[in-house]
Amino acid sequence: MPRVSTKENKNAYFRRREELKLTREQASELLESIPPERIEKIENERAEPHPDEIMIMAEKYRSPELCNYYCSKQCPIGQRYVPEIRMQDLSQIVLSTVDSLNTVQDKQKRFINITADGVIDDAEVDDFVDIQMELEKISVAVETLQLWSEQMLANGMINVEKYEARKKERQK
Repeated sequence: MPRVSTKENKNAYFRRREELKLTREQASELLESIPPERIEKIENERAEPHPDEIMIMAEKYRSPELCNYYCSKQCPIGQRYVPEIRMQDLSQIVLSTVDSLNTVQDKQKRFINITADGVIDDAEVDDFVDIQMELEKISVAVETLQLWSEQMLANGMINVEKYEARKKERQK
């Protein structure tokens, strides 16, 4: 059994490896293409991970949230455009989504009124920003649902073949 580090402020990669009770050597064998020394540098933030390394960790550790962590915390573009997603229960995701959808629906007429002329004047800015923030909540809820789905697929809680077949069917 690996020793558990006493280091505080461990990053997500470090925490996930420890949750899996893997030494860096064991993790390296699981990850196949990332040597233990590289894992140590990534975990201790002495080296920036490459996107392909994060994809491998996310897949092999069965932790799709590592991709969001990388994009929202480490990628310069993602830090600007990708919100951090926190795993939630399905019921929390659904309630949050429905609440935001209801709020936007209540403000739909005002949104149309504000944007109809293609100009956001000073009298409209406050309402426009409020509506935009509510739409961002919906976007985060959708991303949270996607992450939840990916986690359930990775854990075998959702039938991967049926899920993928239905997605392909709906894309036609």
